[in-house]
Amino acid sequence: MTVPLYFPMEEYEDRWARVDAAMEAKGYDAAITRSPSGGTCDRCGDVLYLTNYVSTESGQEPDNKTRKASAFSAALLVRGEEPKLIADEPSPEDAIAAKNWEWSYDTMSKAAELLKPFGNRSVVLAGSDILPMKYGQQMFDACPNLAMDDMLIHEVRMRKTDREVEAMKIGGAIAARALEILITALRRGEKEADAAALAAAEVMRSGGSVHFIPVSHGDSIEQFCRNHLTGYSQDAPQEGDLVRAWVYGPMWQGYWMDPGRTTVVGTPSPEKKQLVEDCAGIVDAIVAGIKPGVMVSEMTALGRRMTQEAGGGQDAAAMKWPIFGHGLGLFWEKLDLSESYAEFDMAFEPNMTFGIEAFLGAEGVGSAGFEQNIVVTDTGAELLTPAPMLWWD
Repeated sequence: MTVPLYFPMEEYEDRWARVDAAMEAKGYDAAITRSPSGGTCDRCGDVLYLTNYVSTESGQEPDNKTRKASAFSAALLVRGEEPKLIADEPSPEDAIAAKNWEWSYDTMSKAAELLKPFGNRSVVLAGSDILPMKYGQQMFDACPNLAMDDMLIHEVRMRKTDREVEAMKIGGAIAARALEILITALRRGEKEADAAALAAAEVMRSGGSVHFIPVSHGDSIEQFCRNHLTGYSQDAPQEGDLVRAWVYGPMWQGYWMDPGRTTVVGTPSPEKKQLVEDCAGIVDAIVAGIKPGVMVSEMTALGRRMTQEAGGGQDAAAMKWPIFGHGLGLFWEKLDLSESYAEFDMAFEPNMTFGIEAFLGAEGVGSAGFEQNIVVTDTGAELLTPAPMLWWD
């Protein structure tokens, strides 16, 4: 027997109904979505959300005579019907929410076959941005009228159910504990790798999974992590070093958390203390300003203004991610708190979940970064990752 479904079937039935309503509102007769879940959980969200299915493949292997599109699964949604899952392996039935499913050595060919009967009806592909060209061509050959709508299911996922919020609170508590362990070990002067191992152990024993633990300190602090291959190095921070660290991954039931903190080993210089507190203050102010009805762009503008008031210095992370936050759920989600990233604007709503972050640099001092994970409530924002922001003696 495998681990049973975490969410009850009525949760999935509600999700199907909400996606079906979105399809009706947009005039779609059917939709196909696919997910590359093997070896990672970063973009498996749509199929996981609808069916609780993830592949146990190690990753997308090269195609061979029999096995093609390994690690890719798909779900066909037809108006008024339950989704049909096309899995890439014979998964145990008690672990799948979909009642109608089959597995195939070639999930993309099977998905294309299911599209053929739709002829000239209105059909869309959700998740075109990560479908390899080879498999995408199969979809369009099978259904030439296939359109693309990558937001169809994503828009539904942006507004979490109460059950999802409760799961994310558990995941947030796991991530917060791991982050506290990580920062405490780094402040003791332990090697980055040893500190990361302690944090990872806390996540794993709590039932979560680690995607990345990026750590940087001292002379590499302006880079997001000291070792880009692993995220952590075999080096230990020294007295007076700035230290920055994140813990992220699917912490509970596939829901991601990504809190980050910056501190100093030992007693900070006045300049480093100011830098850290200014950066933390940006995140705290945005979190305090989030309420239902407030526009996302308003909080983006607040973050930009406070960054400029603090000197506006940038490091590699600030240039890579010119944002003050992003949606959060079964990986990073829309909407971004960013002038350059955001494709649309909207008001915060209850049960939306976000990562709120800021990066700040100061020439001759170093750089800092912070991130809090939050859920929007009826009155404001509630922290999902309540680890301390500041770590002064």
